[in-house]
Amino acid sequence: MDGQQVQPQPHPAVPLLMEDSKPGRRAGTLVAGEDVRQALDDLPAHLLRCKPPAMPELSELQVVRHFTRLSQRNFSVDTNTYPLGSCTMKYNPRAAHAVASLAGLVTRHPHTPDAHNQGLLATLAELQQMLAAITGLPEVSLAPMGGAQGELAALAMMAAYHRDQGDGQRTEVLVPNSAHGTNPASAAMCGLKVREIATTPDGDVDTAALAAALSGKTAAVMLTNPSTLGTFERRITEIARMVHEAGALCYYDGANLNAILGRVRPADMGFDALHLNLHKTFATPHGGGGPGAGPVAASKRLAPYLPLPYVLETDGVFRLATAMERPQSIGVLGAFLGNVGVQLRAYAYLRLLGTAGLARISGHAVLNASYVAHGLHQAGYKLAYPQRRACHEFVVTLAAEAERHGFRAGDVAKRMLDFGIYAPTVYFPLLVSECLLIEPTETETKDELDRLIMVMSQIMEEGRTQPELLQQAPHLLPISRVDEVAAARHPVLTWRTTPEPGSPAPA
Repeated sequence: MDGQQVQPQPHPAVPLLMEDSKPGRRAGTLVAGEDVRQALDDLPAHLLRCKPPAMPELSELQVVRHFTRLSQRNFSVDTNTYPLGSCTMKYNPRAAHAVASLAGLVTRHPHTPDAHNQGLLATLAELQQMLAAITGLPEVSLAPMGGAQGELAALAMMAAYHRDQGDGQRTEVLVPNSAHGTNPASAAMCGLKVREIATTPDGDVDTAALAAALSGKTAAVMLTNPSTLGTFERRITEIARMVHEAGALCYYDGANLNAILGRVRPADMGFDALHLNLHKTFATPHGGGGPGAGPVAASKRLAPYLPLPYVLETDGVFRLATAMERPQSIGVLGAFLGNVGVQLRAYAYLRLLGTAGLARISGHAVLNASYVAHGLHQAGYKLAYPQRRACHEFVVTLAAEAERHGFRAGDVAKRMLDFGIYAPTVYFPLLVSECLLIEPTETETKDELDRLIMVMSQIMEEGRTQPELLQQAPHLLPISRVDEVAAARHPVLTWRTTPEPGSPAPA
């Protein structure tokens, strides 16, 4: 790779539909029927428009080209390297999409009786069993419709368990300061008080701080393993023992399960409940706000509290458990069976992989992350935890570059966009200043990883010799550096042919 240069590629802007509009252009003609005209005649005159709405007038081909070009401006796993740390933005096999799109599944009415729904229920029951085997916990509910809702469900189950045990005073949840932001939010939504636990300089939970915080008020400890620092918690069994001896429970945030699939089960580490992100670990589309699925798994003592719906089998007949059968359940979390399309994609993915495939996923995820971490270290990037082996993701810090050369982690991320690579997670975890959290995933080839290393190496050299190039990036996208604060506080959301006084012109 020595001496090679990667050429950034320009992305032309896509004009707004209003800018291409010409009076009289049509994609088709709609003729109002008698019923529509009668409905208009029945409306009060003061509610009728005096002039047509200001809609763009375009041909069908113009509309198709417009939205096709917009789609081509997106960064996505299908088109770009996407090393977004702690989010597992990996390729989704099309075979899984095909299974979830079968006509007998997508046309199923949500009110179909169980007796006429045996195929789907049998599939979901098998998915419950597969996830139970992967996690080591005996029972799984597919009900939660996202990771955060899975967290919420698990903590609600734990709170209900403590109340039933006469431990209603257990109202505190201990969360490491390296945790995902949803962890304390989920605890707070359950009415629980959050206490933060420190992390040691080498990336482990501070067991002395944990021991000092554990008390008769502790309901649970929430952990991600590997953590968001990209390190595996080496004292996890000791931590679980400490928590259980204090009468509390261990919750596992499954966001980083991609790193340990097929190699170690959360139950074997001592966890009592967890959620899984089907839309990350099990290869269904992730990002853009959904859809997602966050099944929750539970130990034997917490299983009665699992949310509904829950698939049961009796003598080969499948049905949904009722509230009467599960009186201790925390209840229903959403409409019908949750995000069944996401669940079916995960089912197909697991069927494609088999048991051996799970271990290949985690092995390649860790190998790829370690390879990129080594390459970036050689290029001058400082690893935040150089004494630790990278798991599926790792953290680099640009604090020294920010002080010495004036470019920051956000500038590196913006410059990466010029090379067609989506930026890693920026400024998270909060424990590391000027950091990038990088996760190449197991689905990228060595060639793509080499290009990622090459691009980031070139950007580091650019920053050291001409930092203003990074500070003004991206240069080749339709929109360059924007005032993000102004965009958030004063968004322009409507088209105006003539700007109002004091407002920015449409762009």
